Amino acid sequence: PPRYMLLVELINTPTTEPHILDKLESFVTSALGKGVVRAKDTPNFIANRVGVAGMLTTIKEVENFGLSYDVVDDLTGKKLGRASSGTFRTADVVGLDTMAHVIKTLQDTLNLETDPFYASFATPEVLKTLLEMGNLGQKTKAGFFKKVGRDIMRFDLASKDYVPAGQKADEVYTRMLKKPAAERLQLLRNAEGAEGRFLWAILRNAFHYAAVHLAEIADNARDVDFCMRWGFGMKQGPFELWQEAGWLTVANMVKEDIDAGKALCNAPLPDWVFNGPVADAGGVHTPQGSWNPTEGQFVPVRSLPVYARQHFPESVLGSNAPSASTAGTTLHEDDAIRLWTLDDEVVIASIKTKMHAIGPDVIEGLLQGLALAEDKYQGLVIWSNDEMFSAGADLQAMLPAFMMGGVKAIEGAEFEMQQAMLKLRYANVPVVSAVRGLALGGGCELAAYTAKRVVAMESYMGLVEVGVGLVPGGGGLAYIARRAAENAANSTGKDLLPFLTEGFTAAAMAKVGTSALESKKLGYLLESDVIVPHKDELLFVALNEAKALFASGYRAPLKRQFPVAGRSGLATIKGTLVNMRDGGFISAYDYFIGCQIAWVVCGGDVDAGSLVDEEYLMTLERKAFGELLGNPKTQERIMGMMQNGKPVRN
Repeated sequence: PPRYMLLVELINTPTTEPHILDKLESFVTSALGKGVVRAKDTPNFIANRVGVAGMLTTIKEVENFGLSYDVVDDLTGKKLGRASSGTFRTADVVGLDTMAHVIKTLQDTLNLETDPFYASFATPEVLKTLLEMGNLGQKTKAGFFKKVGRDIMRFDLASKDYVPAGQKADEVYTRMLKKPAAERLQLLRNAEGAEGRFLWAILRNAFHYAAVHLAEIADNARDVDFCMRWGFGMKQGPFELWQEAGWLTVANMVKEDIDAGKALCNAPLPDWVFNGPVADAGGVHTPQGSWNPTEGQFVPVRSLPVYARQHFPESVLGSNAPSASTAGTTLHEDDAIRLWTLDDEVVIASIKTKMHAIGPDVIEGLLQGLALAEDKYQGLVIWSNDEMFSAGADLQAMLPAFMMGGVKAIEGAEFEMQQAMLKLRYANVPVVSAVRGLALGGGCELAAYTAKRVVAMESYMGLVEVGVGLVPGGGGLAYIARRAAENAANSTGKDLLPFLTEGFTAAAMAKVGTSALESKKLGYLLESDVIVPHKDELLFVALNEAKALFASGYRAPLKRQFPVAGRSGLATIKGTLVNMRDGGFISAYDYFIGCQIAWVVCGGDVDAGSLVDEEYLMTLERKAFGELLGNPKTQERIMGMMQNGKPVRN
């Protein structure tokens, strides 16, 4: 879908002025958050020319080797470093009618003279059959695959009917695909089984096709690799894999297959593959740029001003682009966190733990970063260069202490986490969270307690502790109560409960914003927070926001007391929970957890309108957290999540 696909191809025309394309590329990059490739005006441009040709040749090899669609999807999905939907499930998602239309473009605009692979572009018999049946893929709920109840069925061309799916590839090939690139390709090429030889065949075809057509369809090899990564969900483009596996070694393997008649056509690999700068450099990607066969040289990335906003843009293998893990000046680094600076003005804290889980070491590192920032920098930015801000508190590290010492053993760690949140909120310099991807549980709380949030559009924020039978324990419920009071104070009605109910519902139902915009609706982002369309501009914007806050005379917010809903608010919320429990919408234990959340956000056993502060509510959080942690049902949920990665409903 357009929302998730990074790729946009721009095609010049003879009458297009260069500055128009530059402006358009800048807009599409920064305002729409896309990765731009400039393609030549050839049939299906780059991505669909190479990608659809690859799908067609894959179908051809499936027929050659007699494999089933489910096995092929198992082989050509994540195991091969491609989209998890594999080949045929991807076709179903795209739409088989759409796929047929793209194929027809190839058939109508190309021939054997212009494309030596043309014979492979015939519409596969299975695709013709499915189209005749009206089975167009996901849009008609039937294509190569069909769901019947809970069962997945696959199409069988011989019977023209659906049969049970679910076959997996031989485990030996799963192990082969985990080997280093050079060894992997050799093993696949020399494999005895059909699955291994099939994999080598589709990779060889991809190398062959990309090399033969590079000069015709693209300015350089980098554009082809980016198109396949951004448009088809591959981790590596064909040239990157080829280069990683050993350029000349793989080139000779492909040449041998062409000469032996094993390839899809007998078109030779271009001379530049074996002779000249590419052969000397060991591939098409170098620190100087990527190979342009038309100009006969390596060309660098376009240097439009918009790309100065990307400190660590996506790069291709072999380009030796700077890495965020080693860039800048390191101020402190351990297994949990790296504190560093890119410009000697702002400290950057990059969490390194698995899923960026927040444990005592991370808390200690964040406070160390804050101390450095307050001492001689303009601010602190919390940022990591991947699809994870933080998945929350480190439950795995917490459990051993709990098993040995009970609730008291983890009370101290929870208190320290809460205090760290308050120190970040009331710091003397601005602390900015640069959020991308998951910010769940403690990660959401961490973002909420910073001065400002700069958030990539594809960010997913929420307090999800209910899923493991707990309440937010890092200040999340105190945040909900405070924000409800602030929103009520700014409203005309001044009634606290409607604002509190929104935050309570989000936490009690473990709602997660499916985008930055939805996270704002759930209350985890403020109107003043910045949403960034392009993920690679996140750090640039966050650093500038921190510096702008500092330059404008940033002062931490005053610590204030605020009113809570008290006993009457608690009674109202409990009434709603009773209805949900009795209606079968939540379990009895969900009801119990919901009551604990309500008790905290309403301020406990106090009158409506009583004034409290954050630390008071955090004390209630710790009490509720500890009580739940000691409950066997919560322990069952935690173990289920850790073992299976799925919430247990008990």
